[in-house]
Amino acid sequence: MDYQKLIVEALKDQKEIFGDDLLEVFNLSVPTENNSTNENIIMNLSKPELEINPPNLFEDDFQKSKSLEELFNIIHTCKKCSLGETRTKFVFGTGNPNADIMLVGEAPGAEEDKQGEPFVGRAGKLLTDILKAIDLSRDEVYIANILKCRPPNNRDPLPSEVEKCRPHLMKQIELIKPKMILCLGRIAAIELLGKKLTLTKLREEVYELNGVKVMATYHPAALLRNPGLKRGCWEDVKKFRKLYDELTGKK
Repeated sequence: MDYQKLIVEALKDQKEIFGDDLLEVFNLSVPTENNSTNENIIMNLSKPELEINPPNLFEDDFQKSKSLEELFNIIHTCKKCSLGETRTKFVFGTGNPNADIMLVGEAPGAEEDKQGEPFVGRAGKLLTDILKAIDLSRDEVYIANILKCRPPNNRDPLPSEVEKCRPHLMKQIELIKPKMILCLGRIAAIELLGKKLTLTKLREEVYELNGVKVMATYHPAALLRNPGLKRGCWEDVKKFRKLYDELTGKK
């Protein structure tokens, strides 16, 4: 019996049905009538070379964004968690897309949900005043939140919500490439840095996230509720400005 012919015909049939990708090059030893062997009797049926570093088929489309505008266009209709169903507006972020400084809060509030911008209303006005006190304007920095959608009744973000939304913020940071980040409030700091510490402890240190210096201070809303915290915030932002000037050589 001609084993070589049978095997070759069978593989040709397989190629017709399944294509080249299922084929391999075989080195077979097929017995013949005189008990000798024929080596390497199967030919390579034009199997394409495999890509050494294939693309990640499970990568979210937003990770491919090359600009903030492109990122917004991809994620602004996000419904990965239930907040996508209850929000009024998606609060992406605002400011200078090439900013040296980013400010990060925890989530939009009622006014932010209505207007689609972070830190508006009374808390936003106070934040503007804080920036002005250290010779910065909102146009110079970029402002965003851990979550892009308002949690009902301004409750704390759930771990599942942070898990879905934090990668969007990380992509913003990657695109903006800031030199420093100021976290506004404990929740913003612990969710960005992954450190379960008190705000008092968080305010004492300068952290680093992917090469970016990170500090923390009070959320403006907390200052409105408790004006006695303003002195501590003032000390925080002065240290922040001093480190920024040292990093950039501006003073």
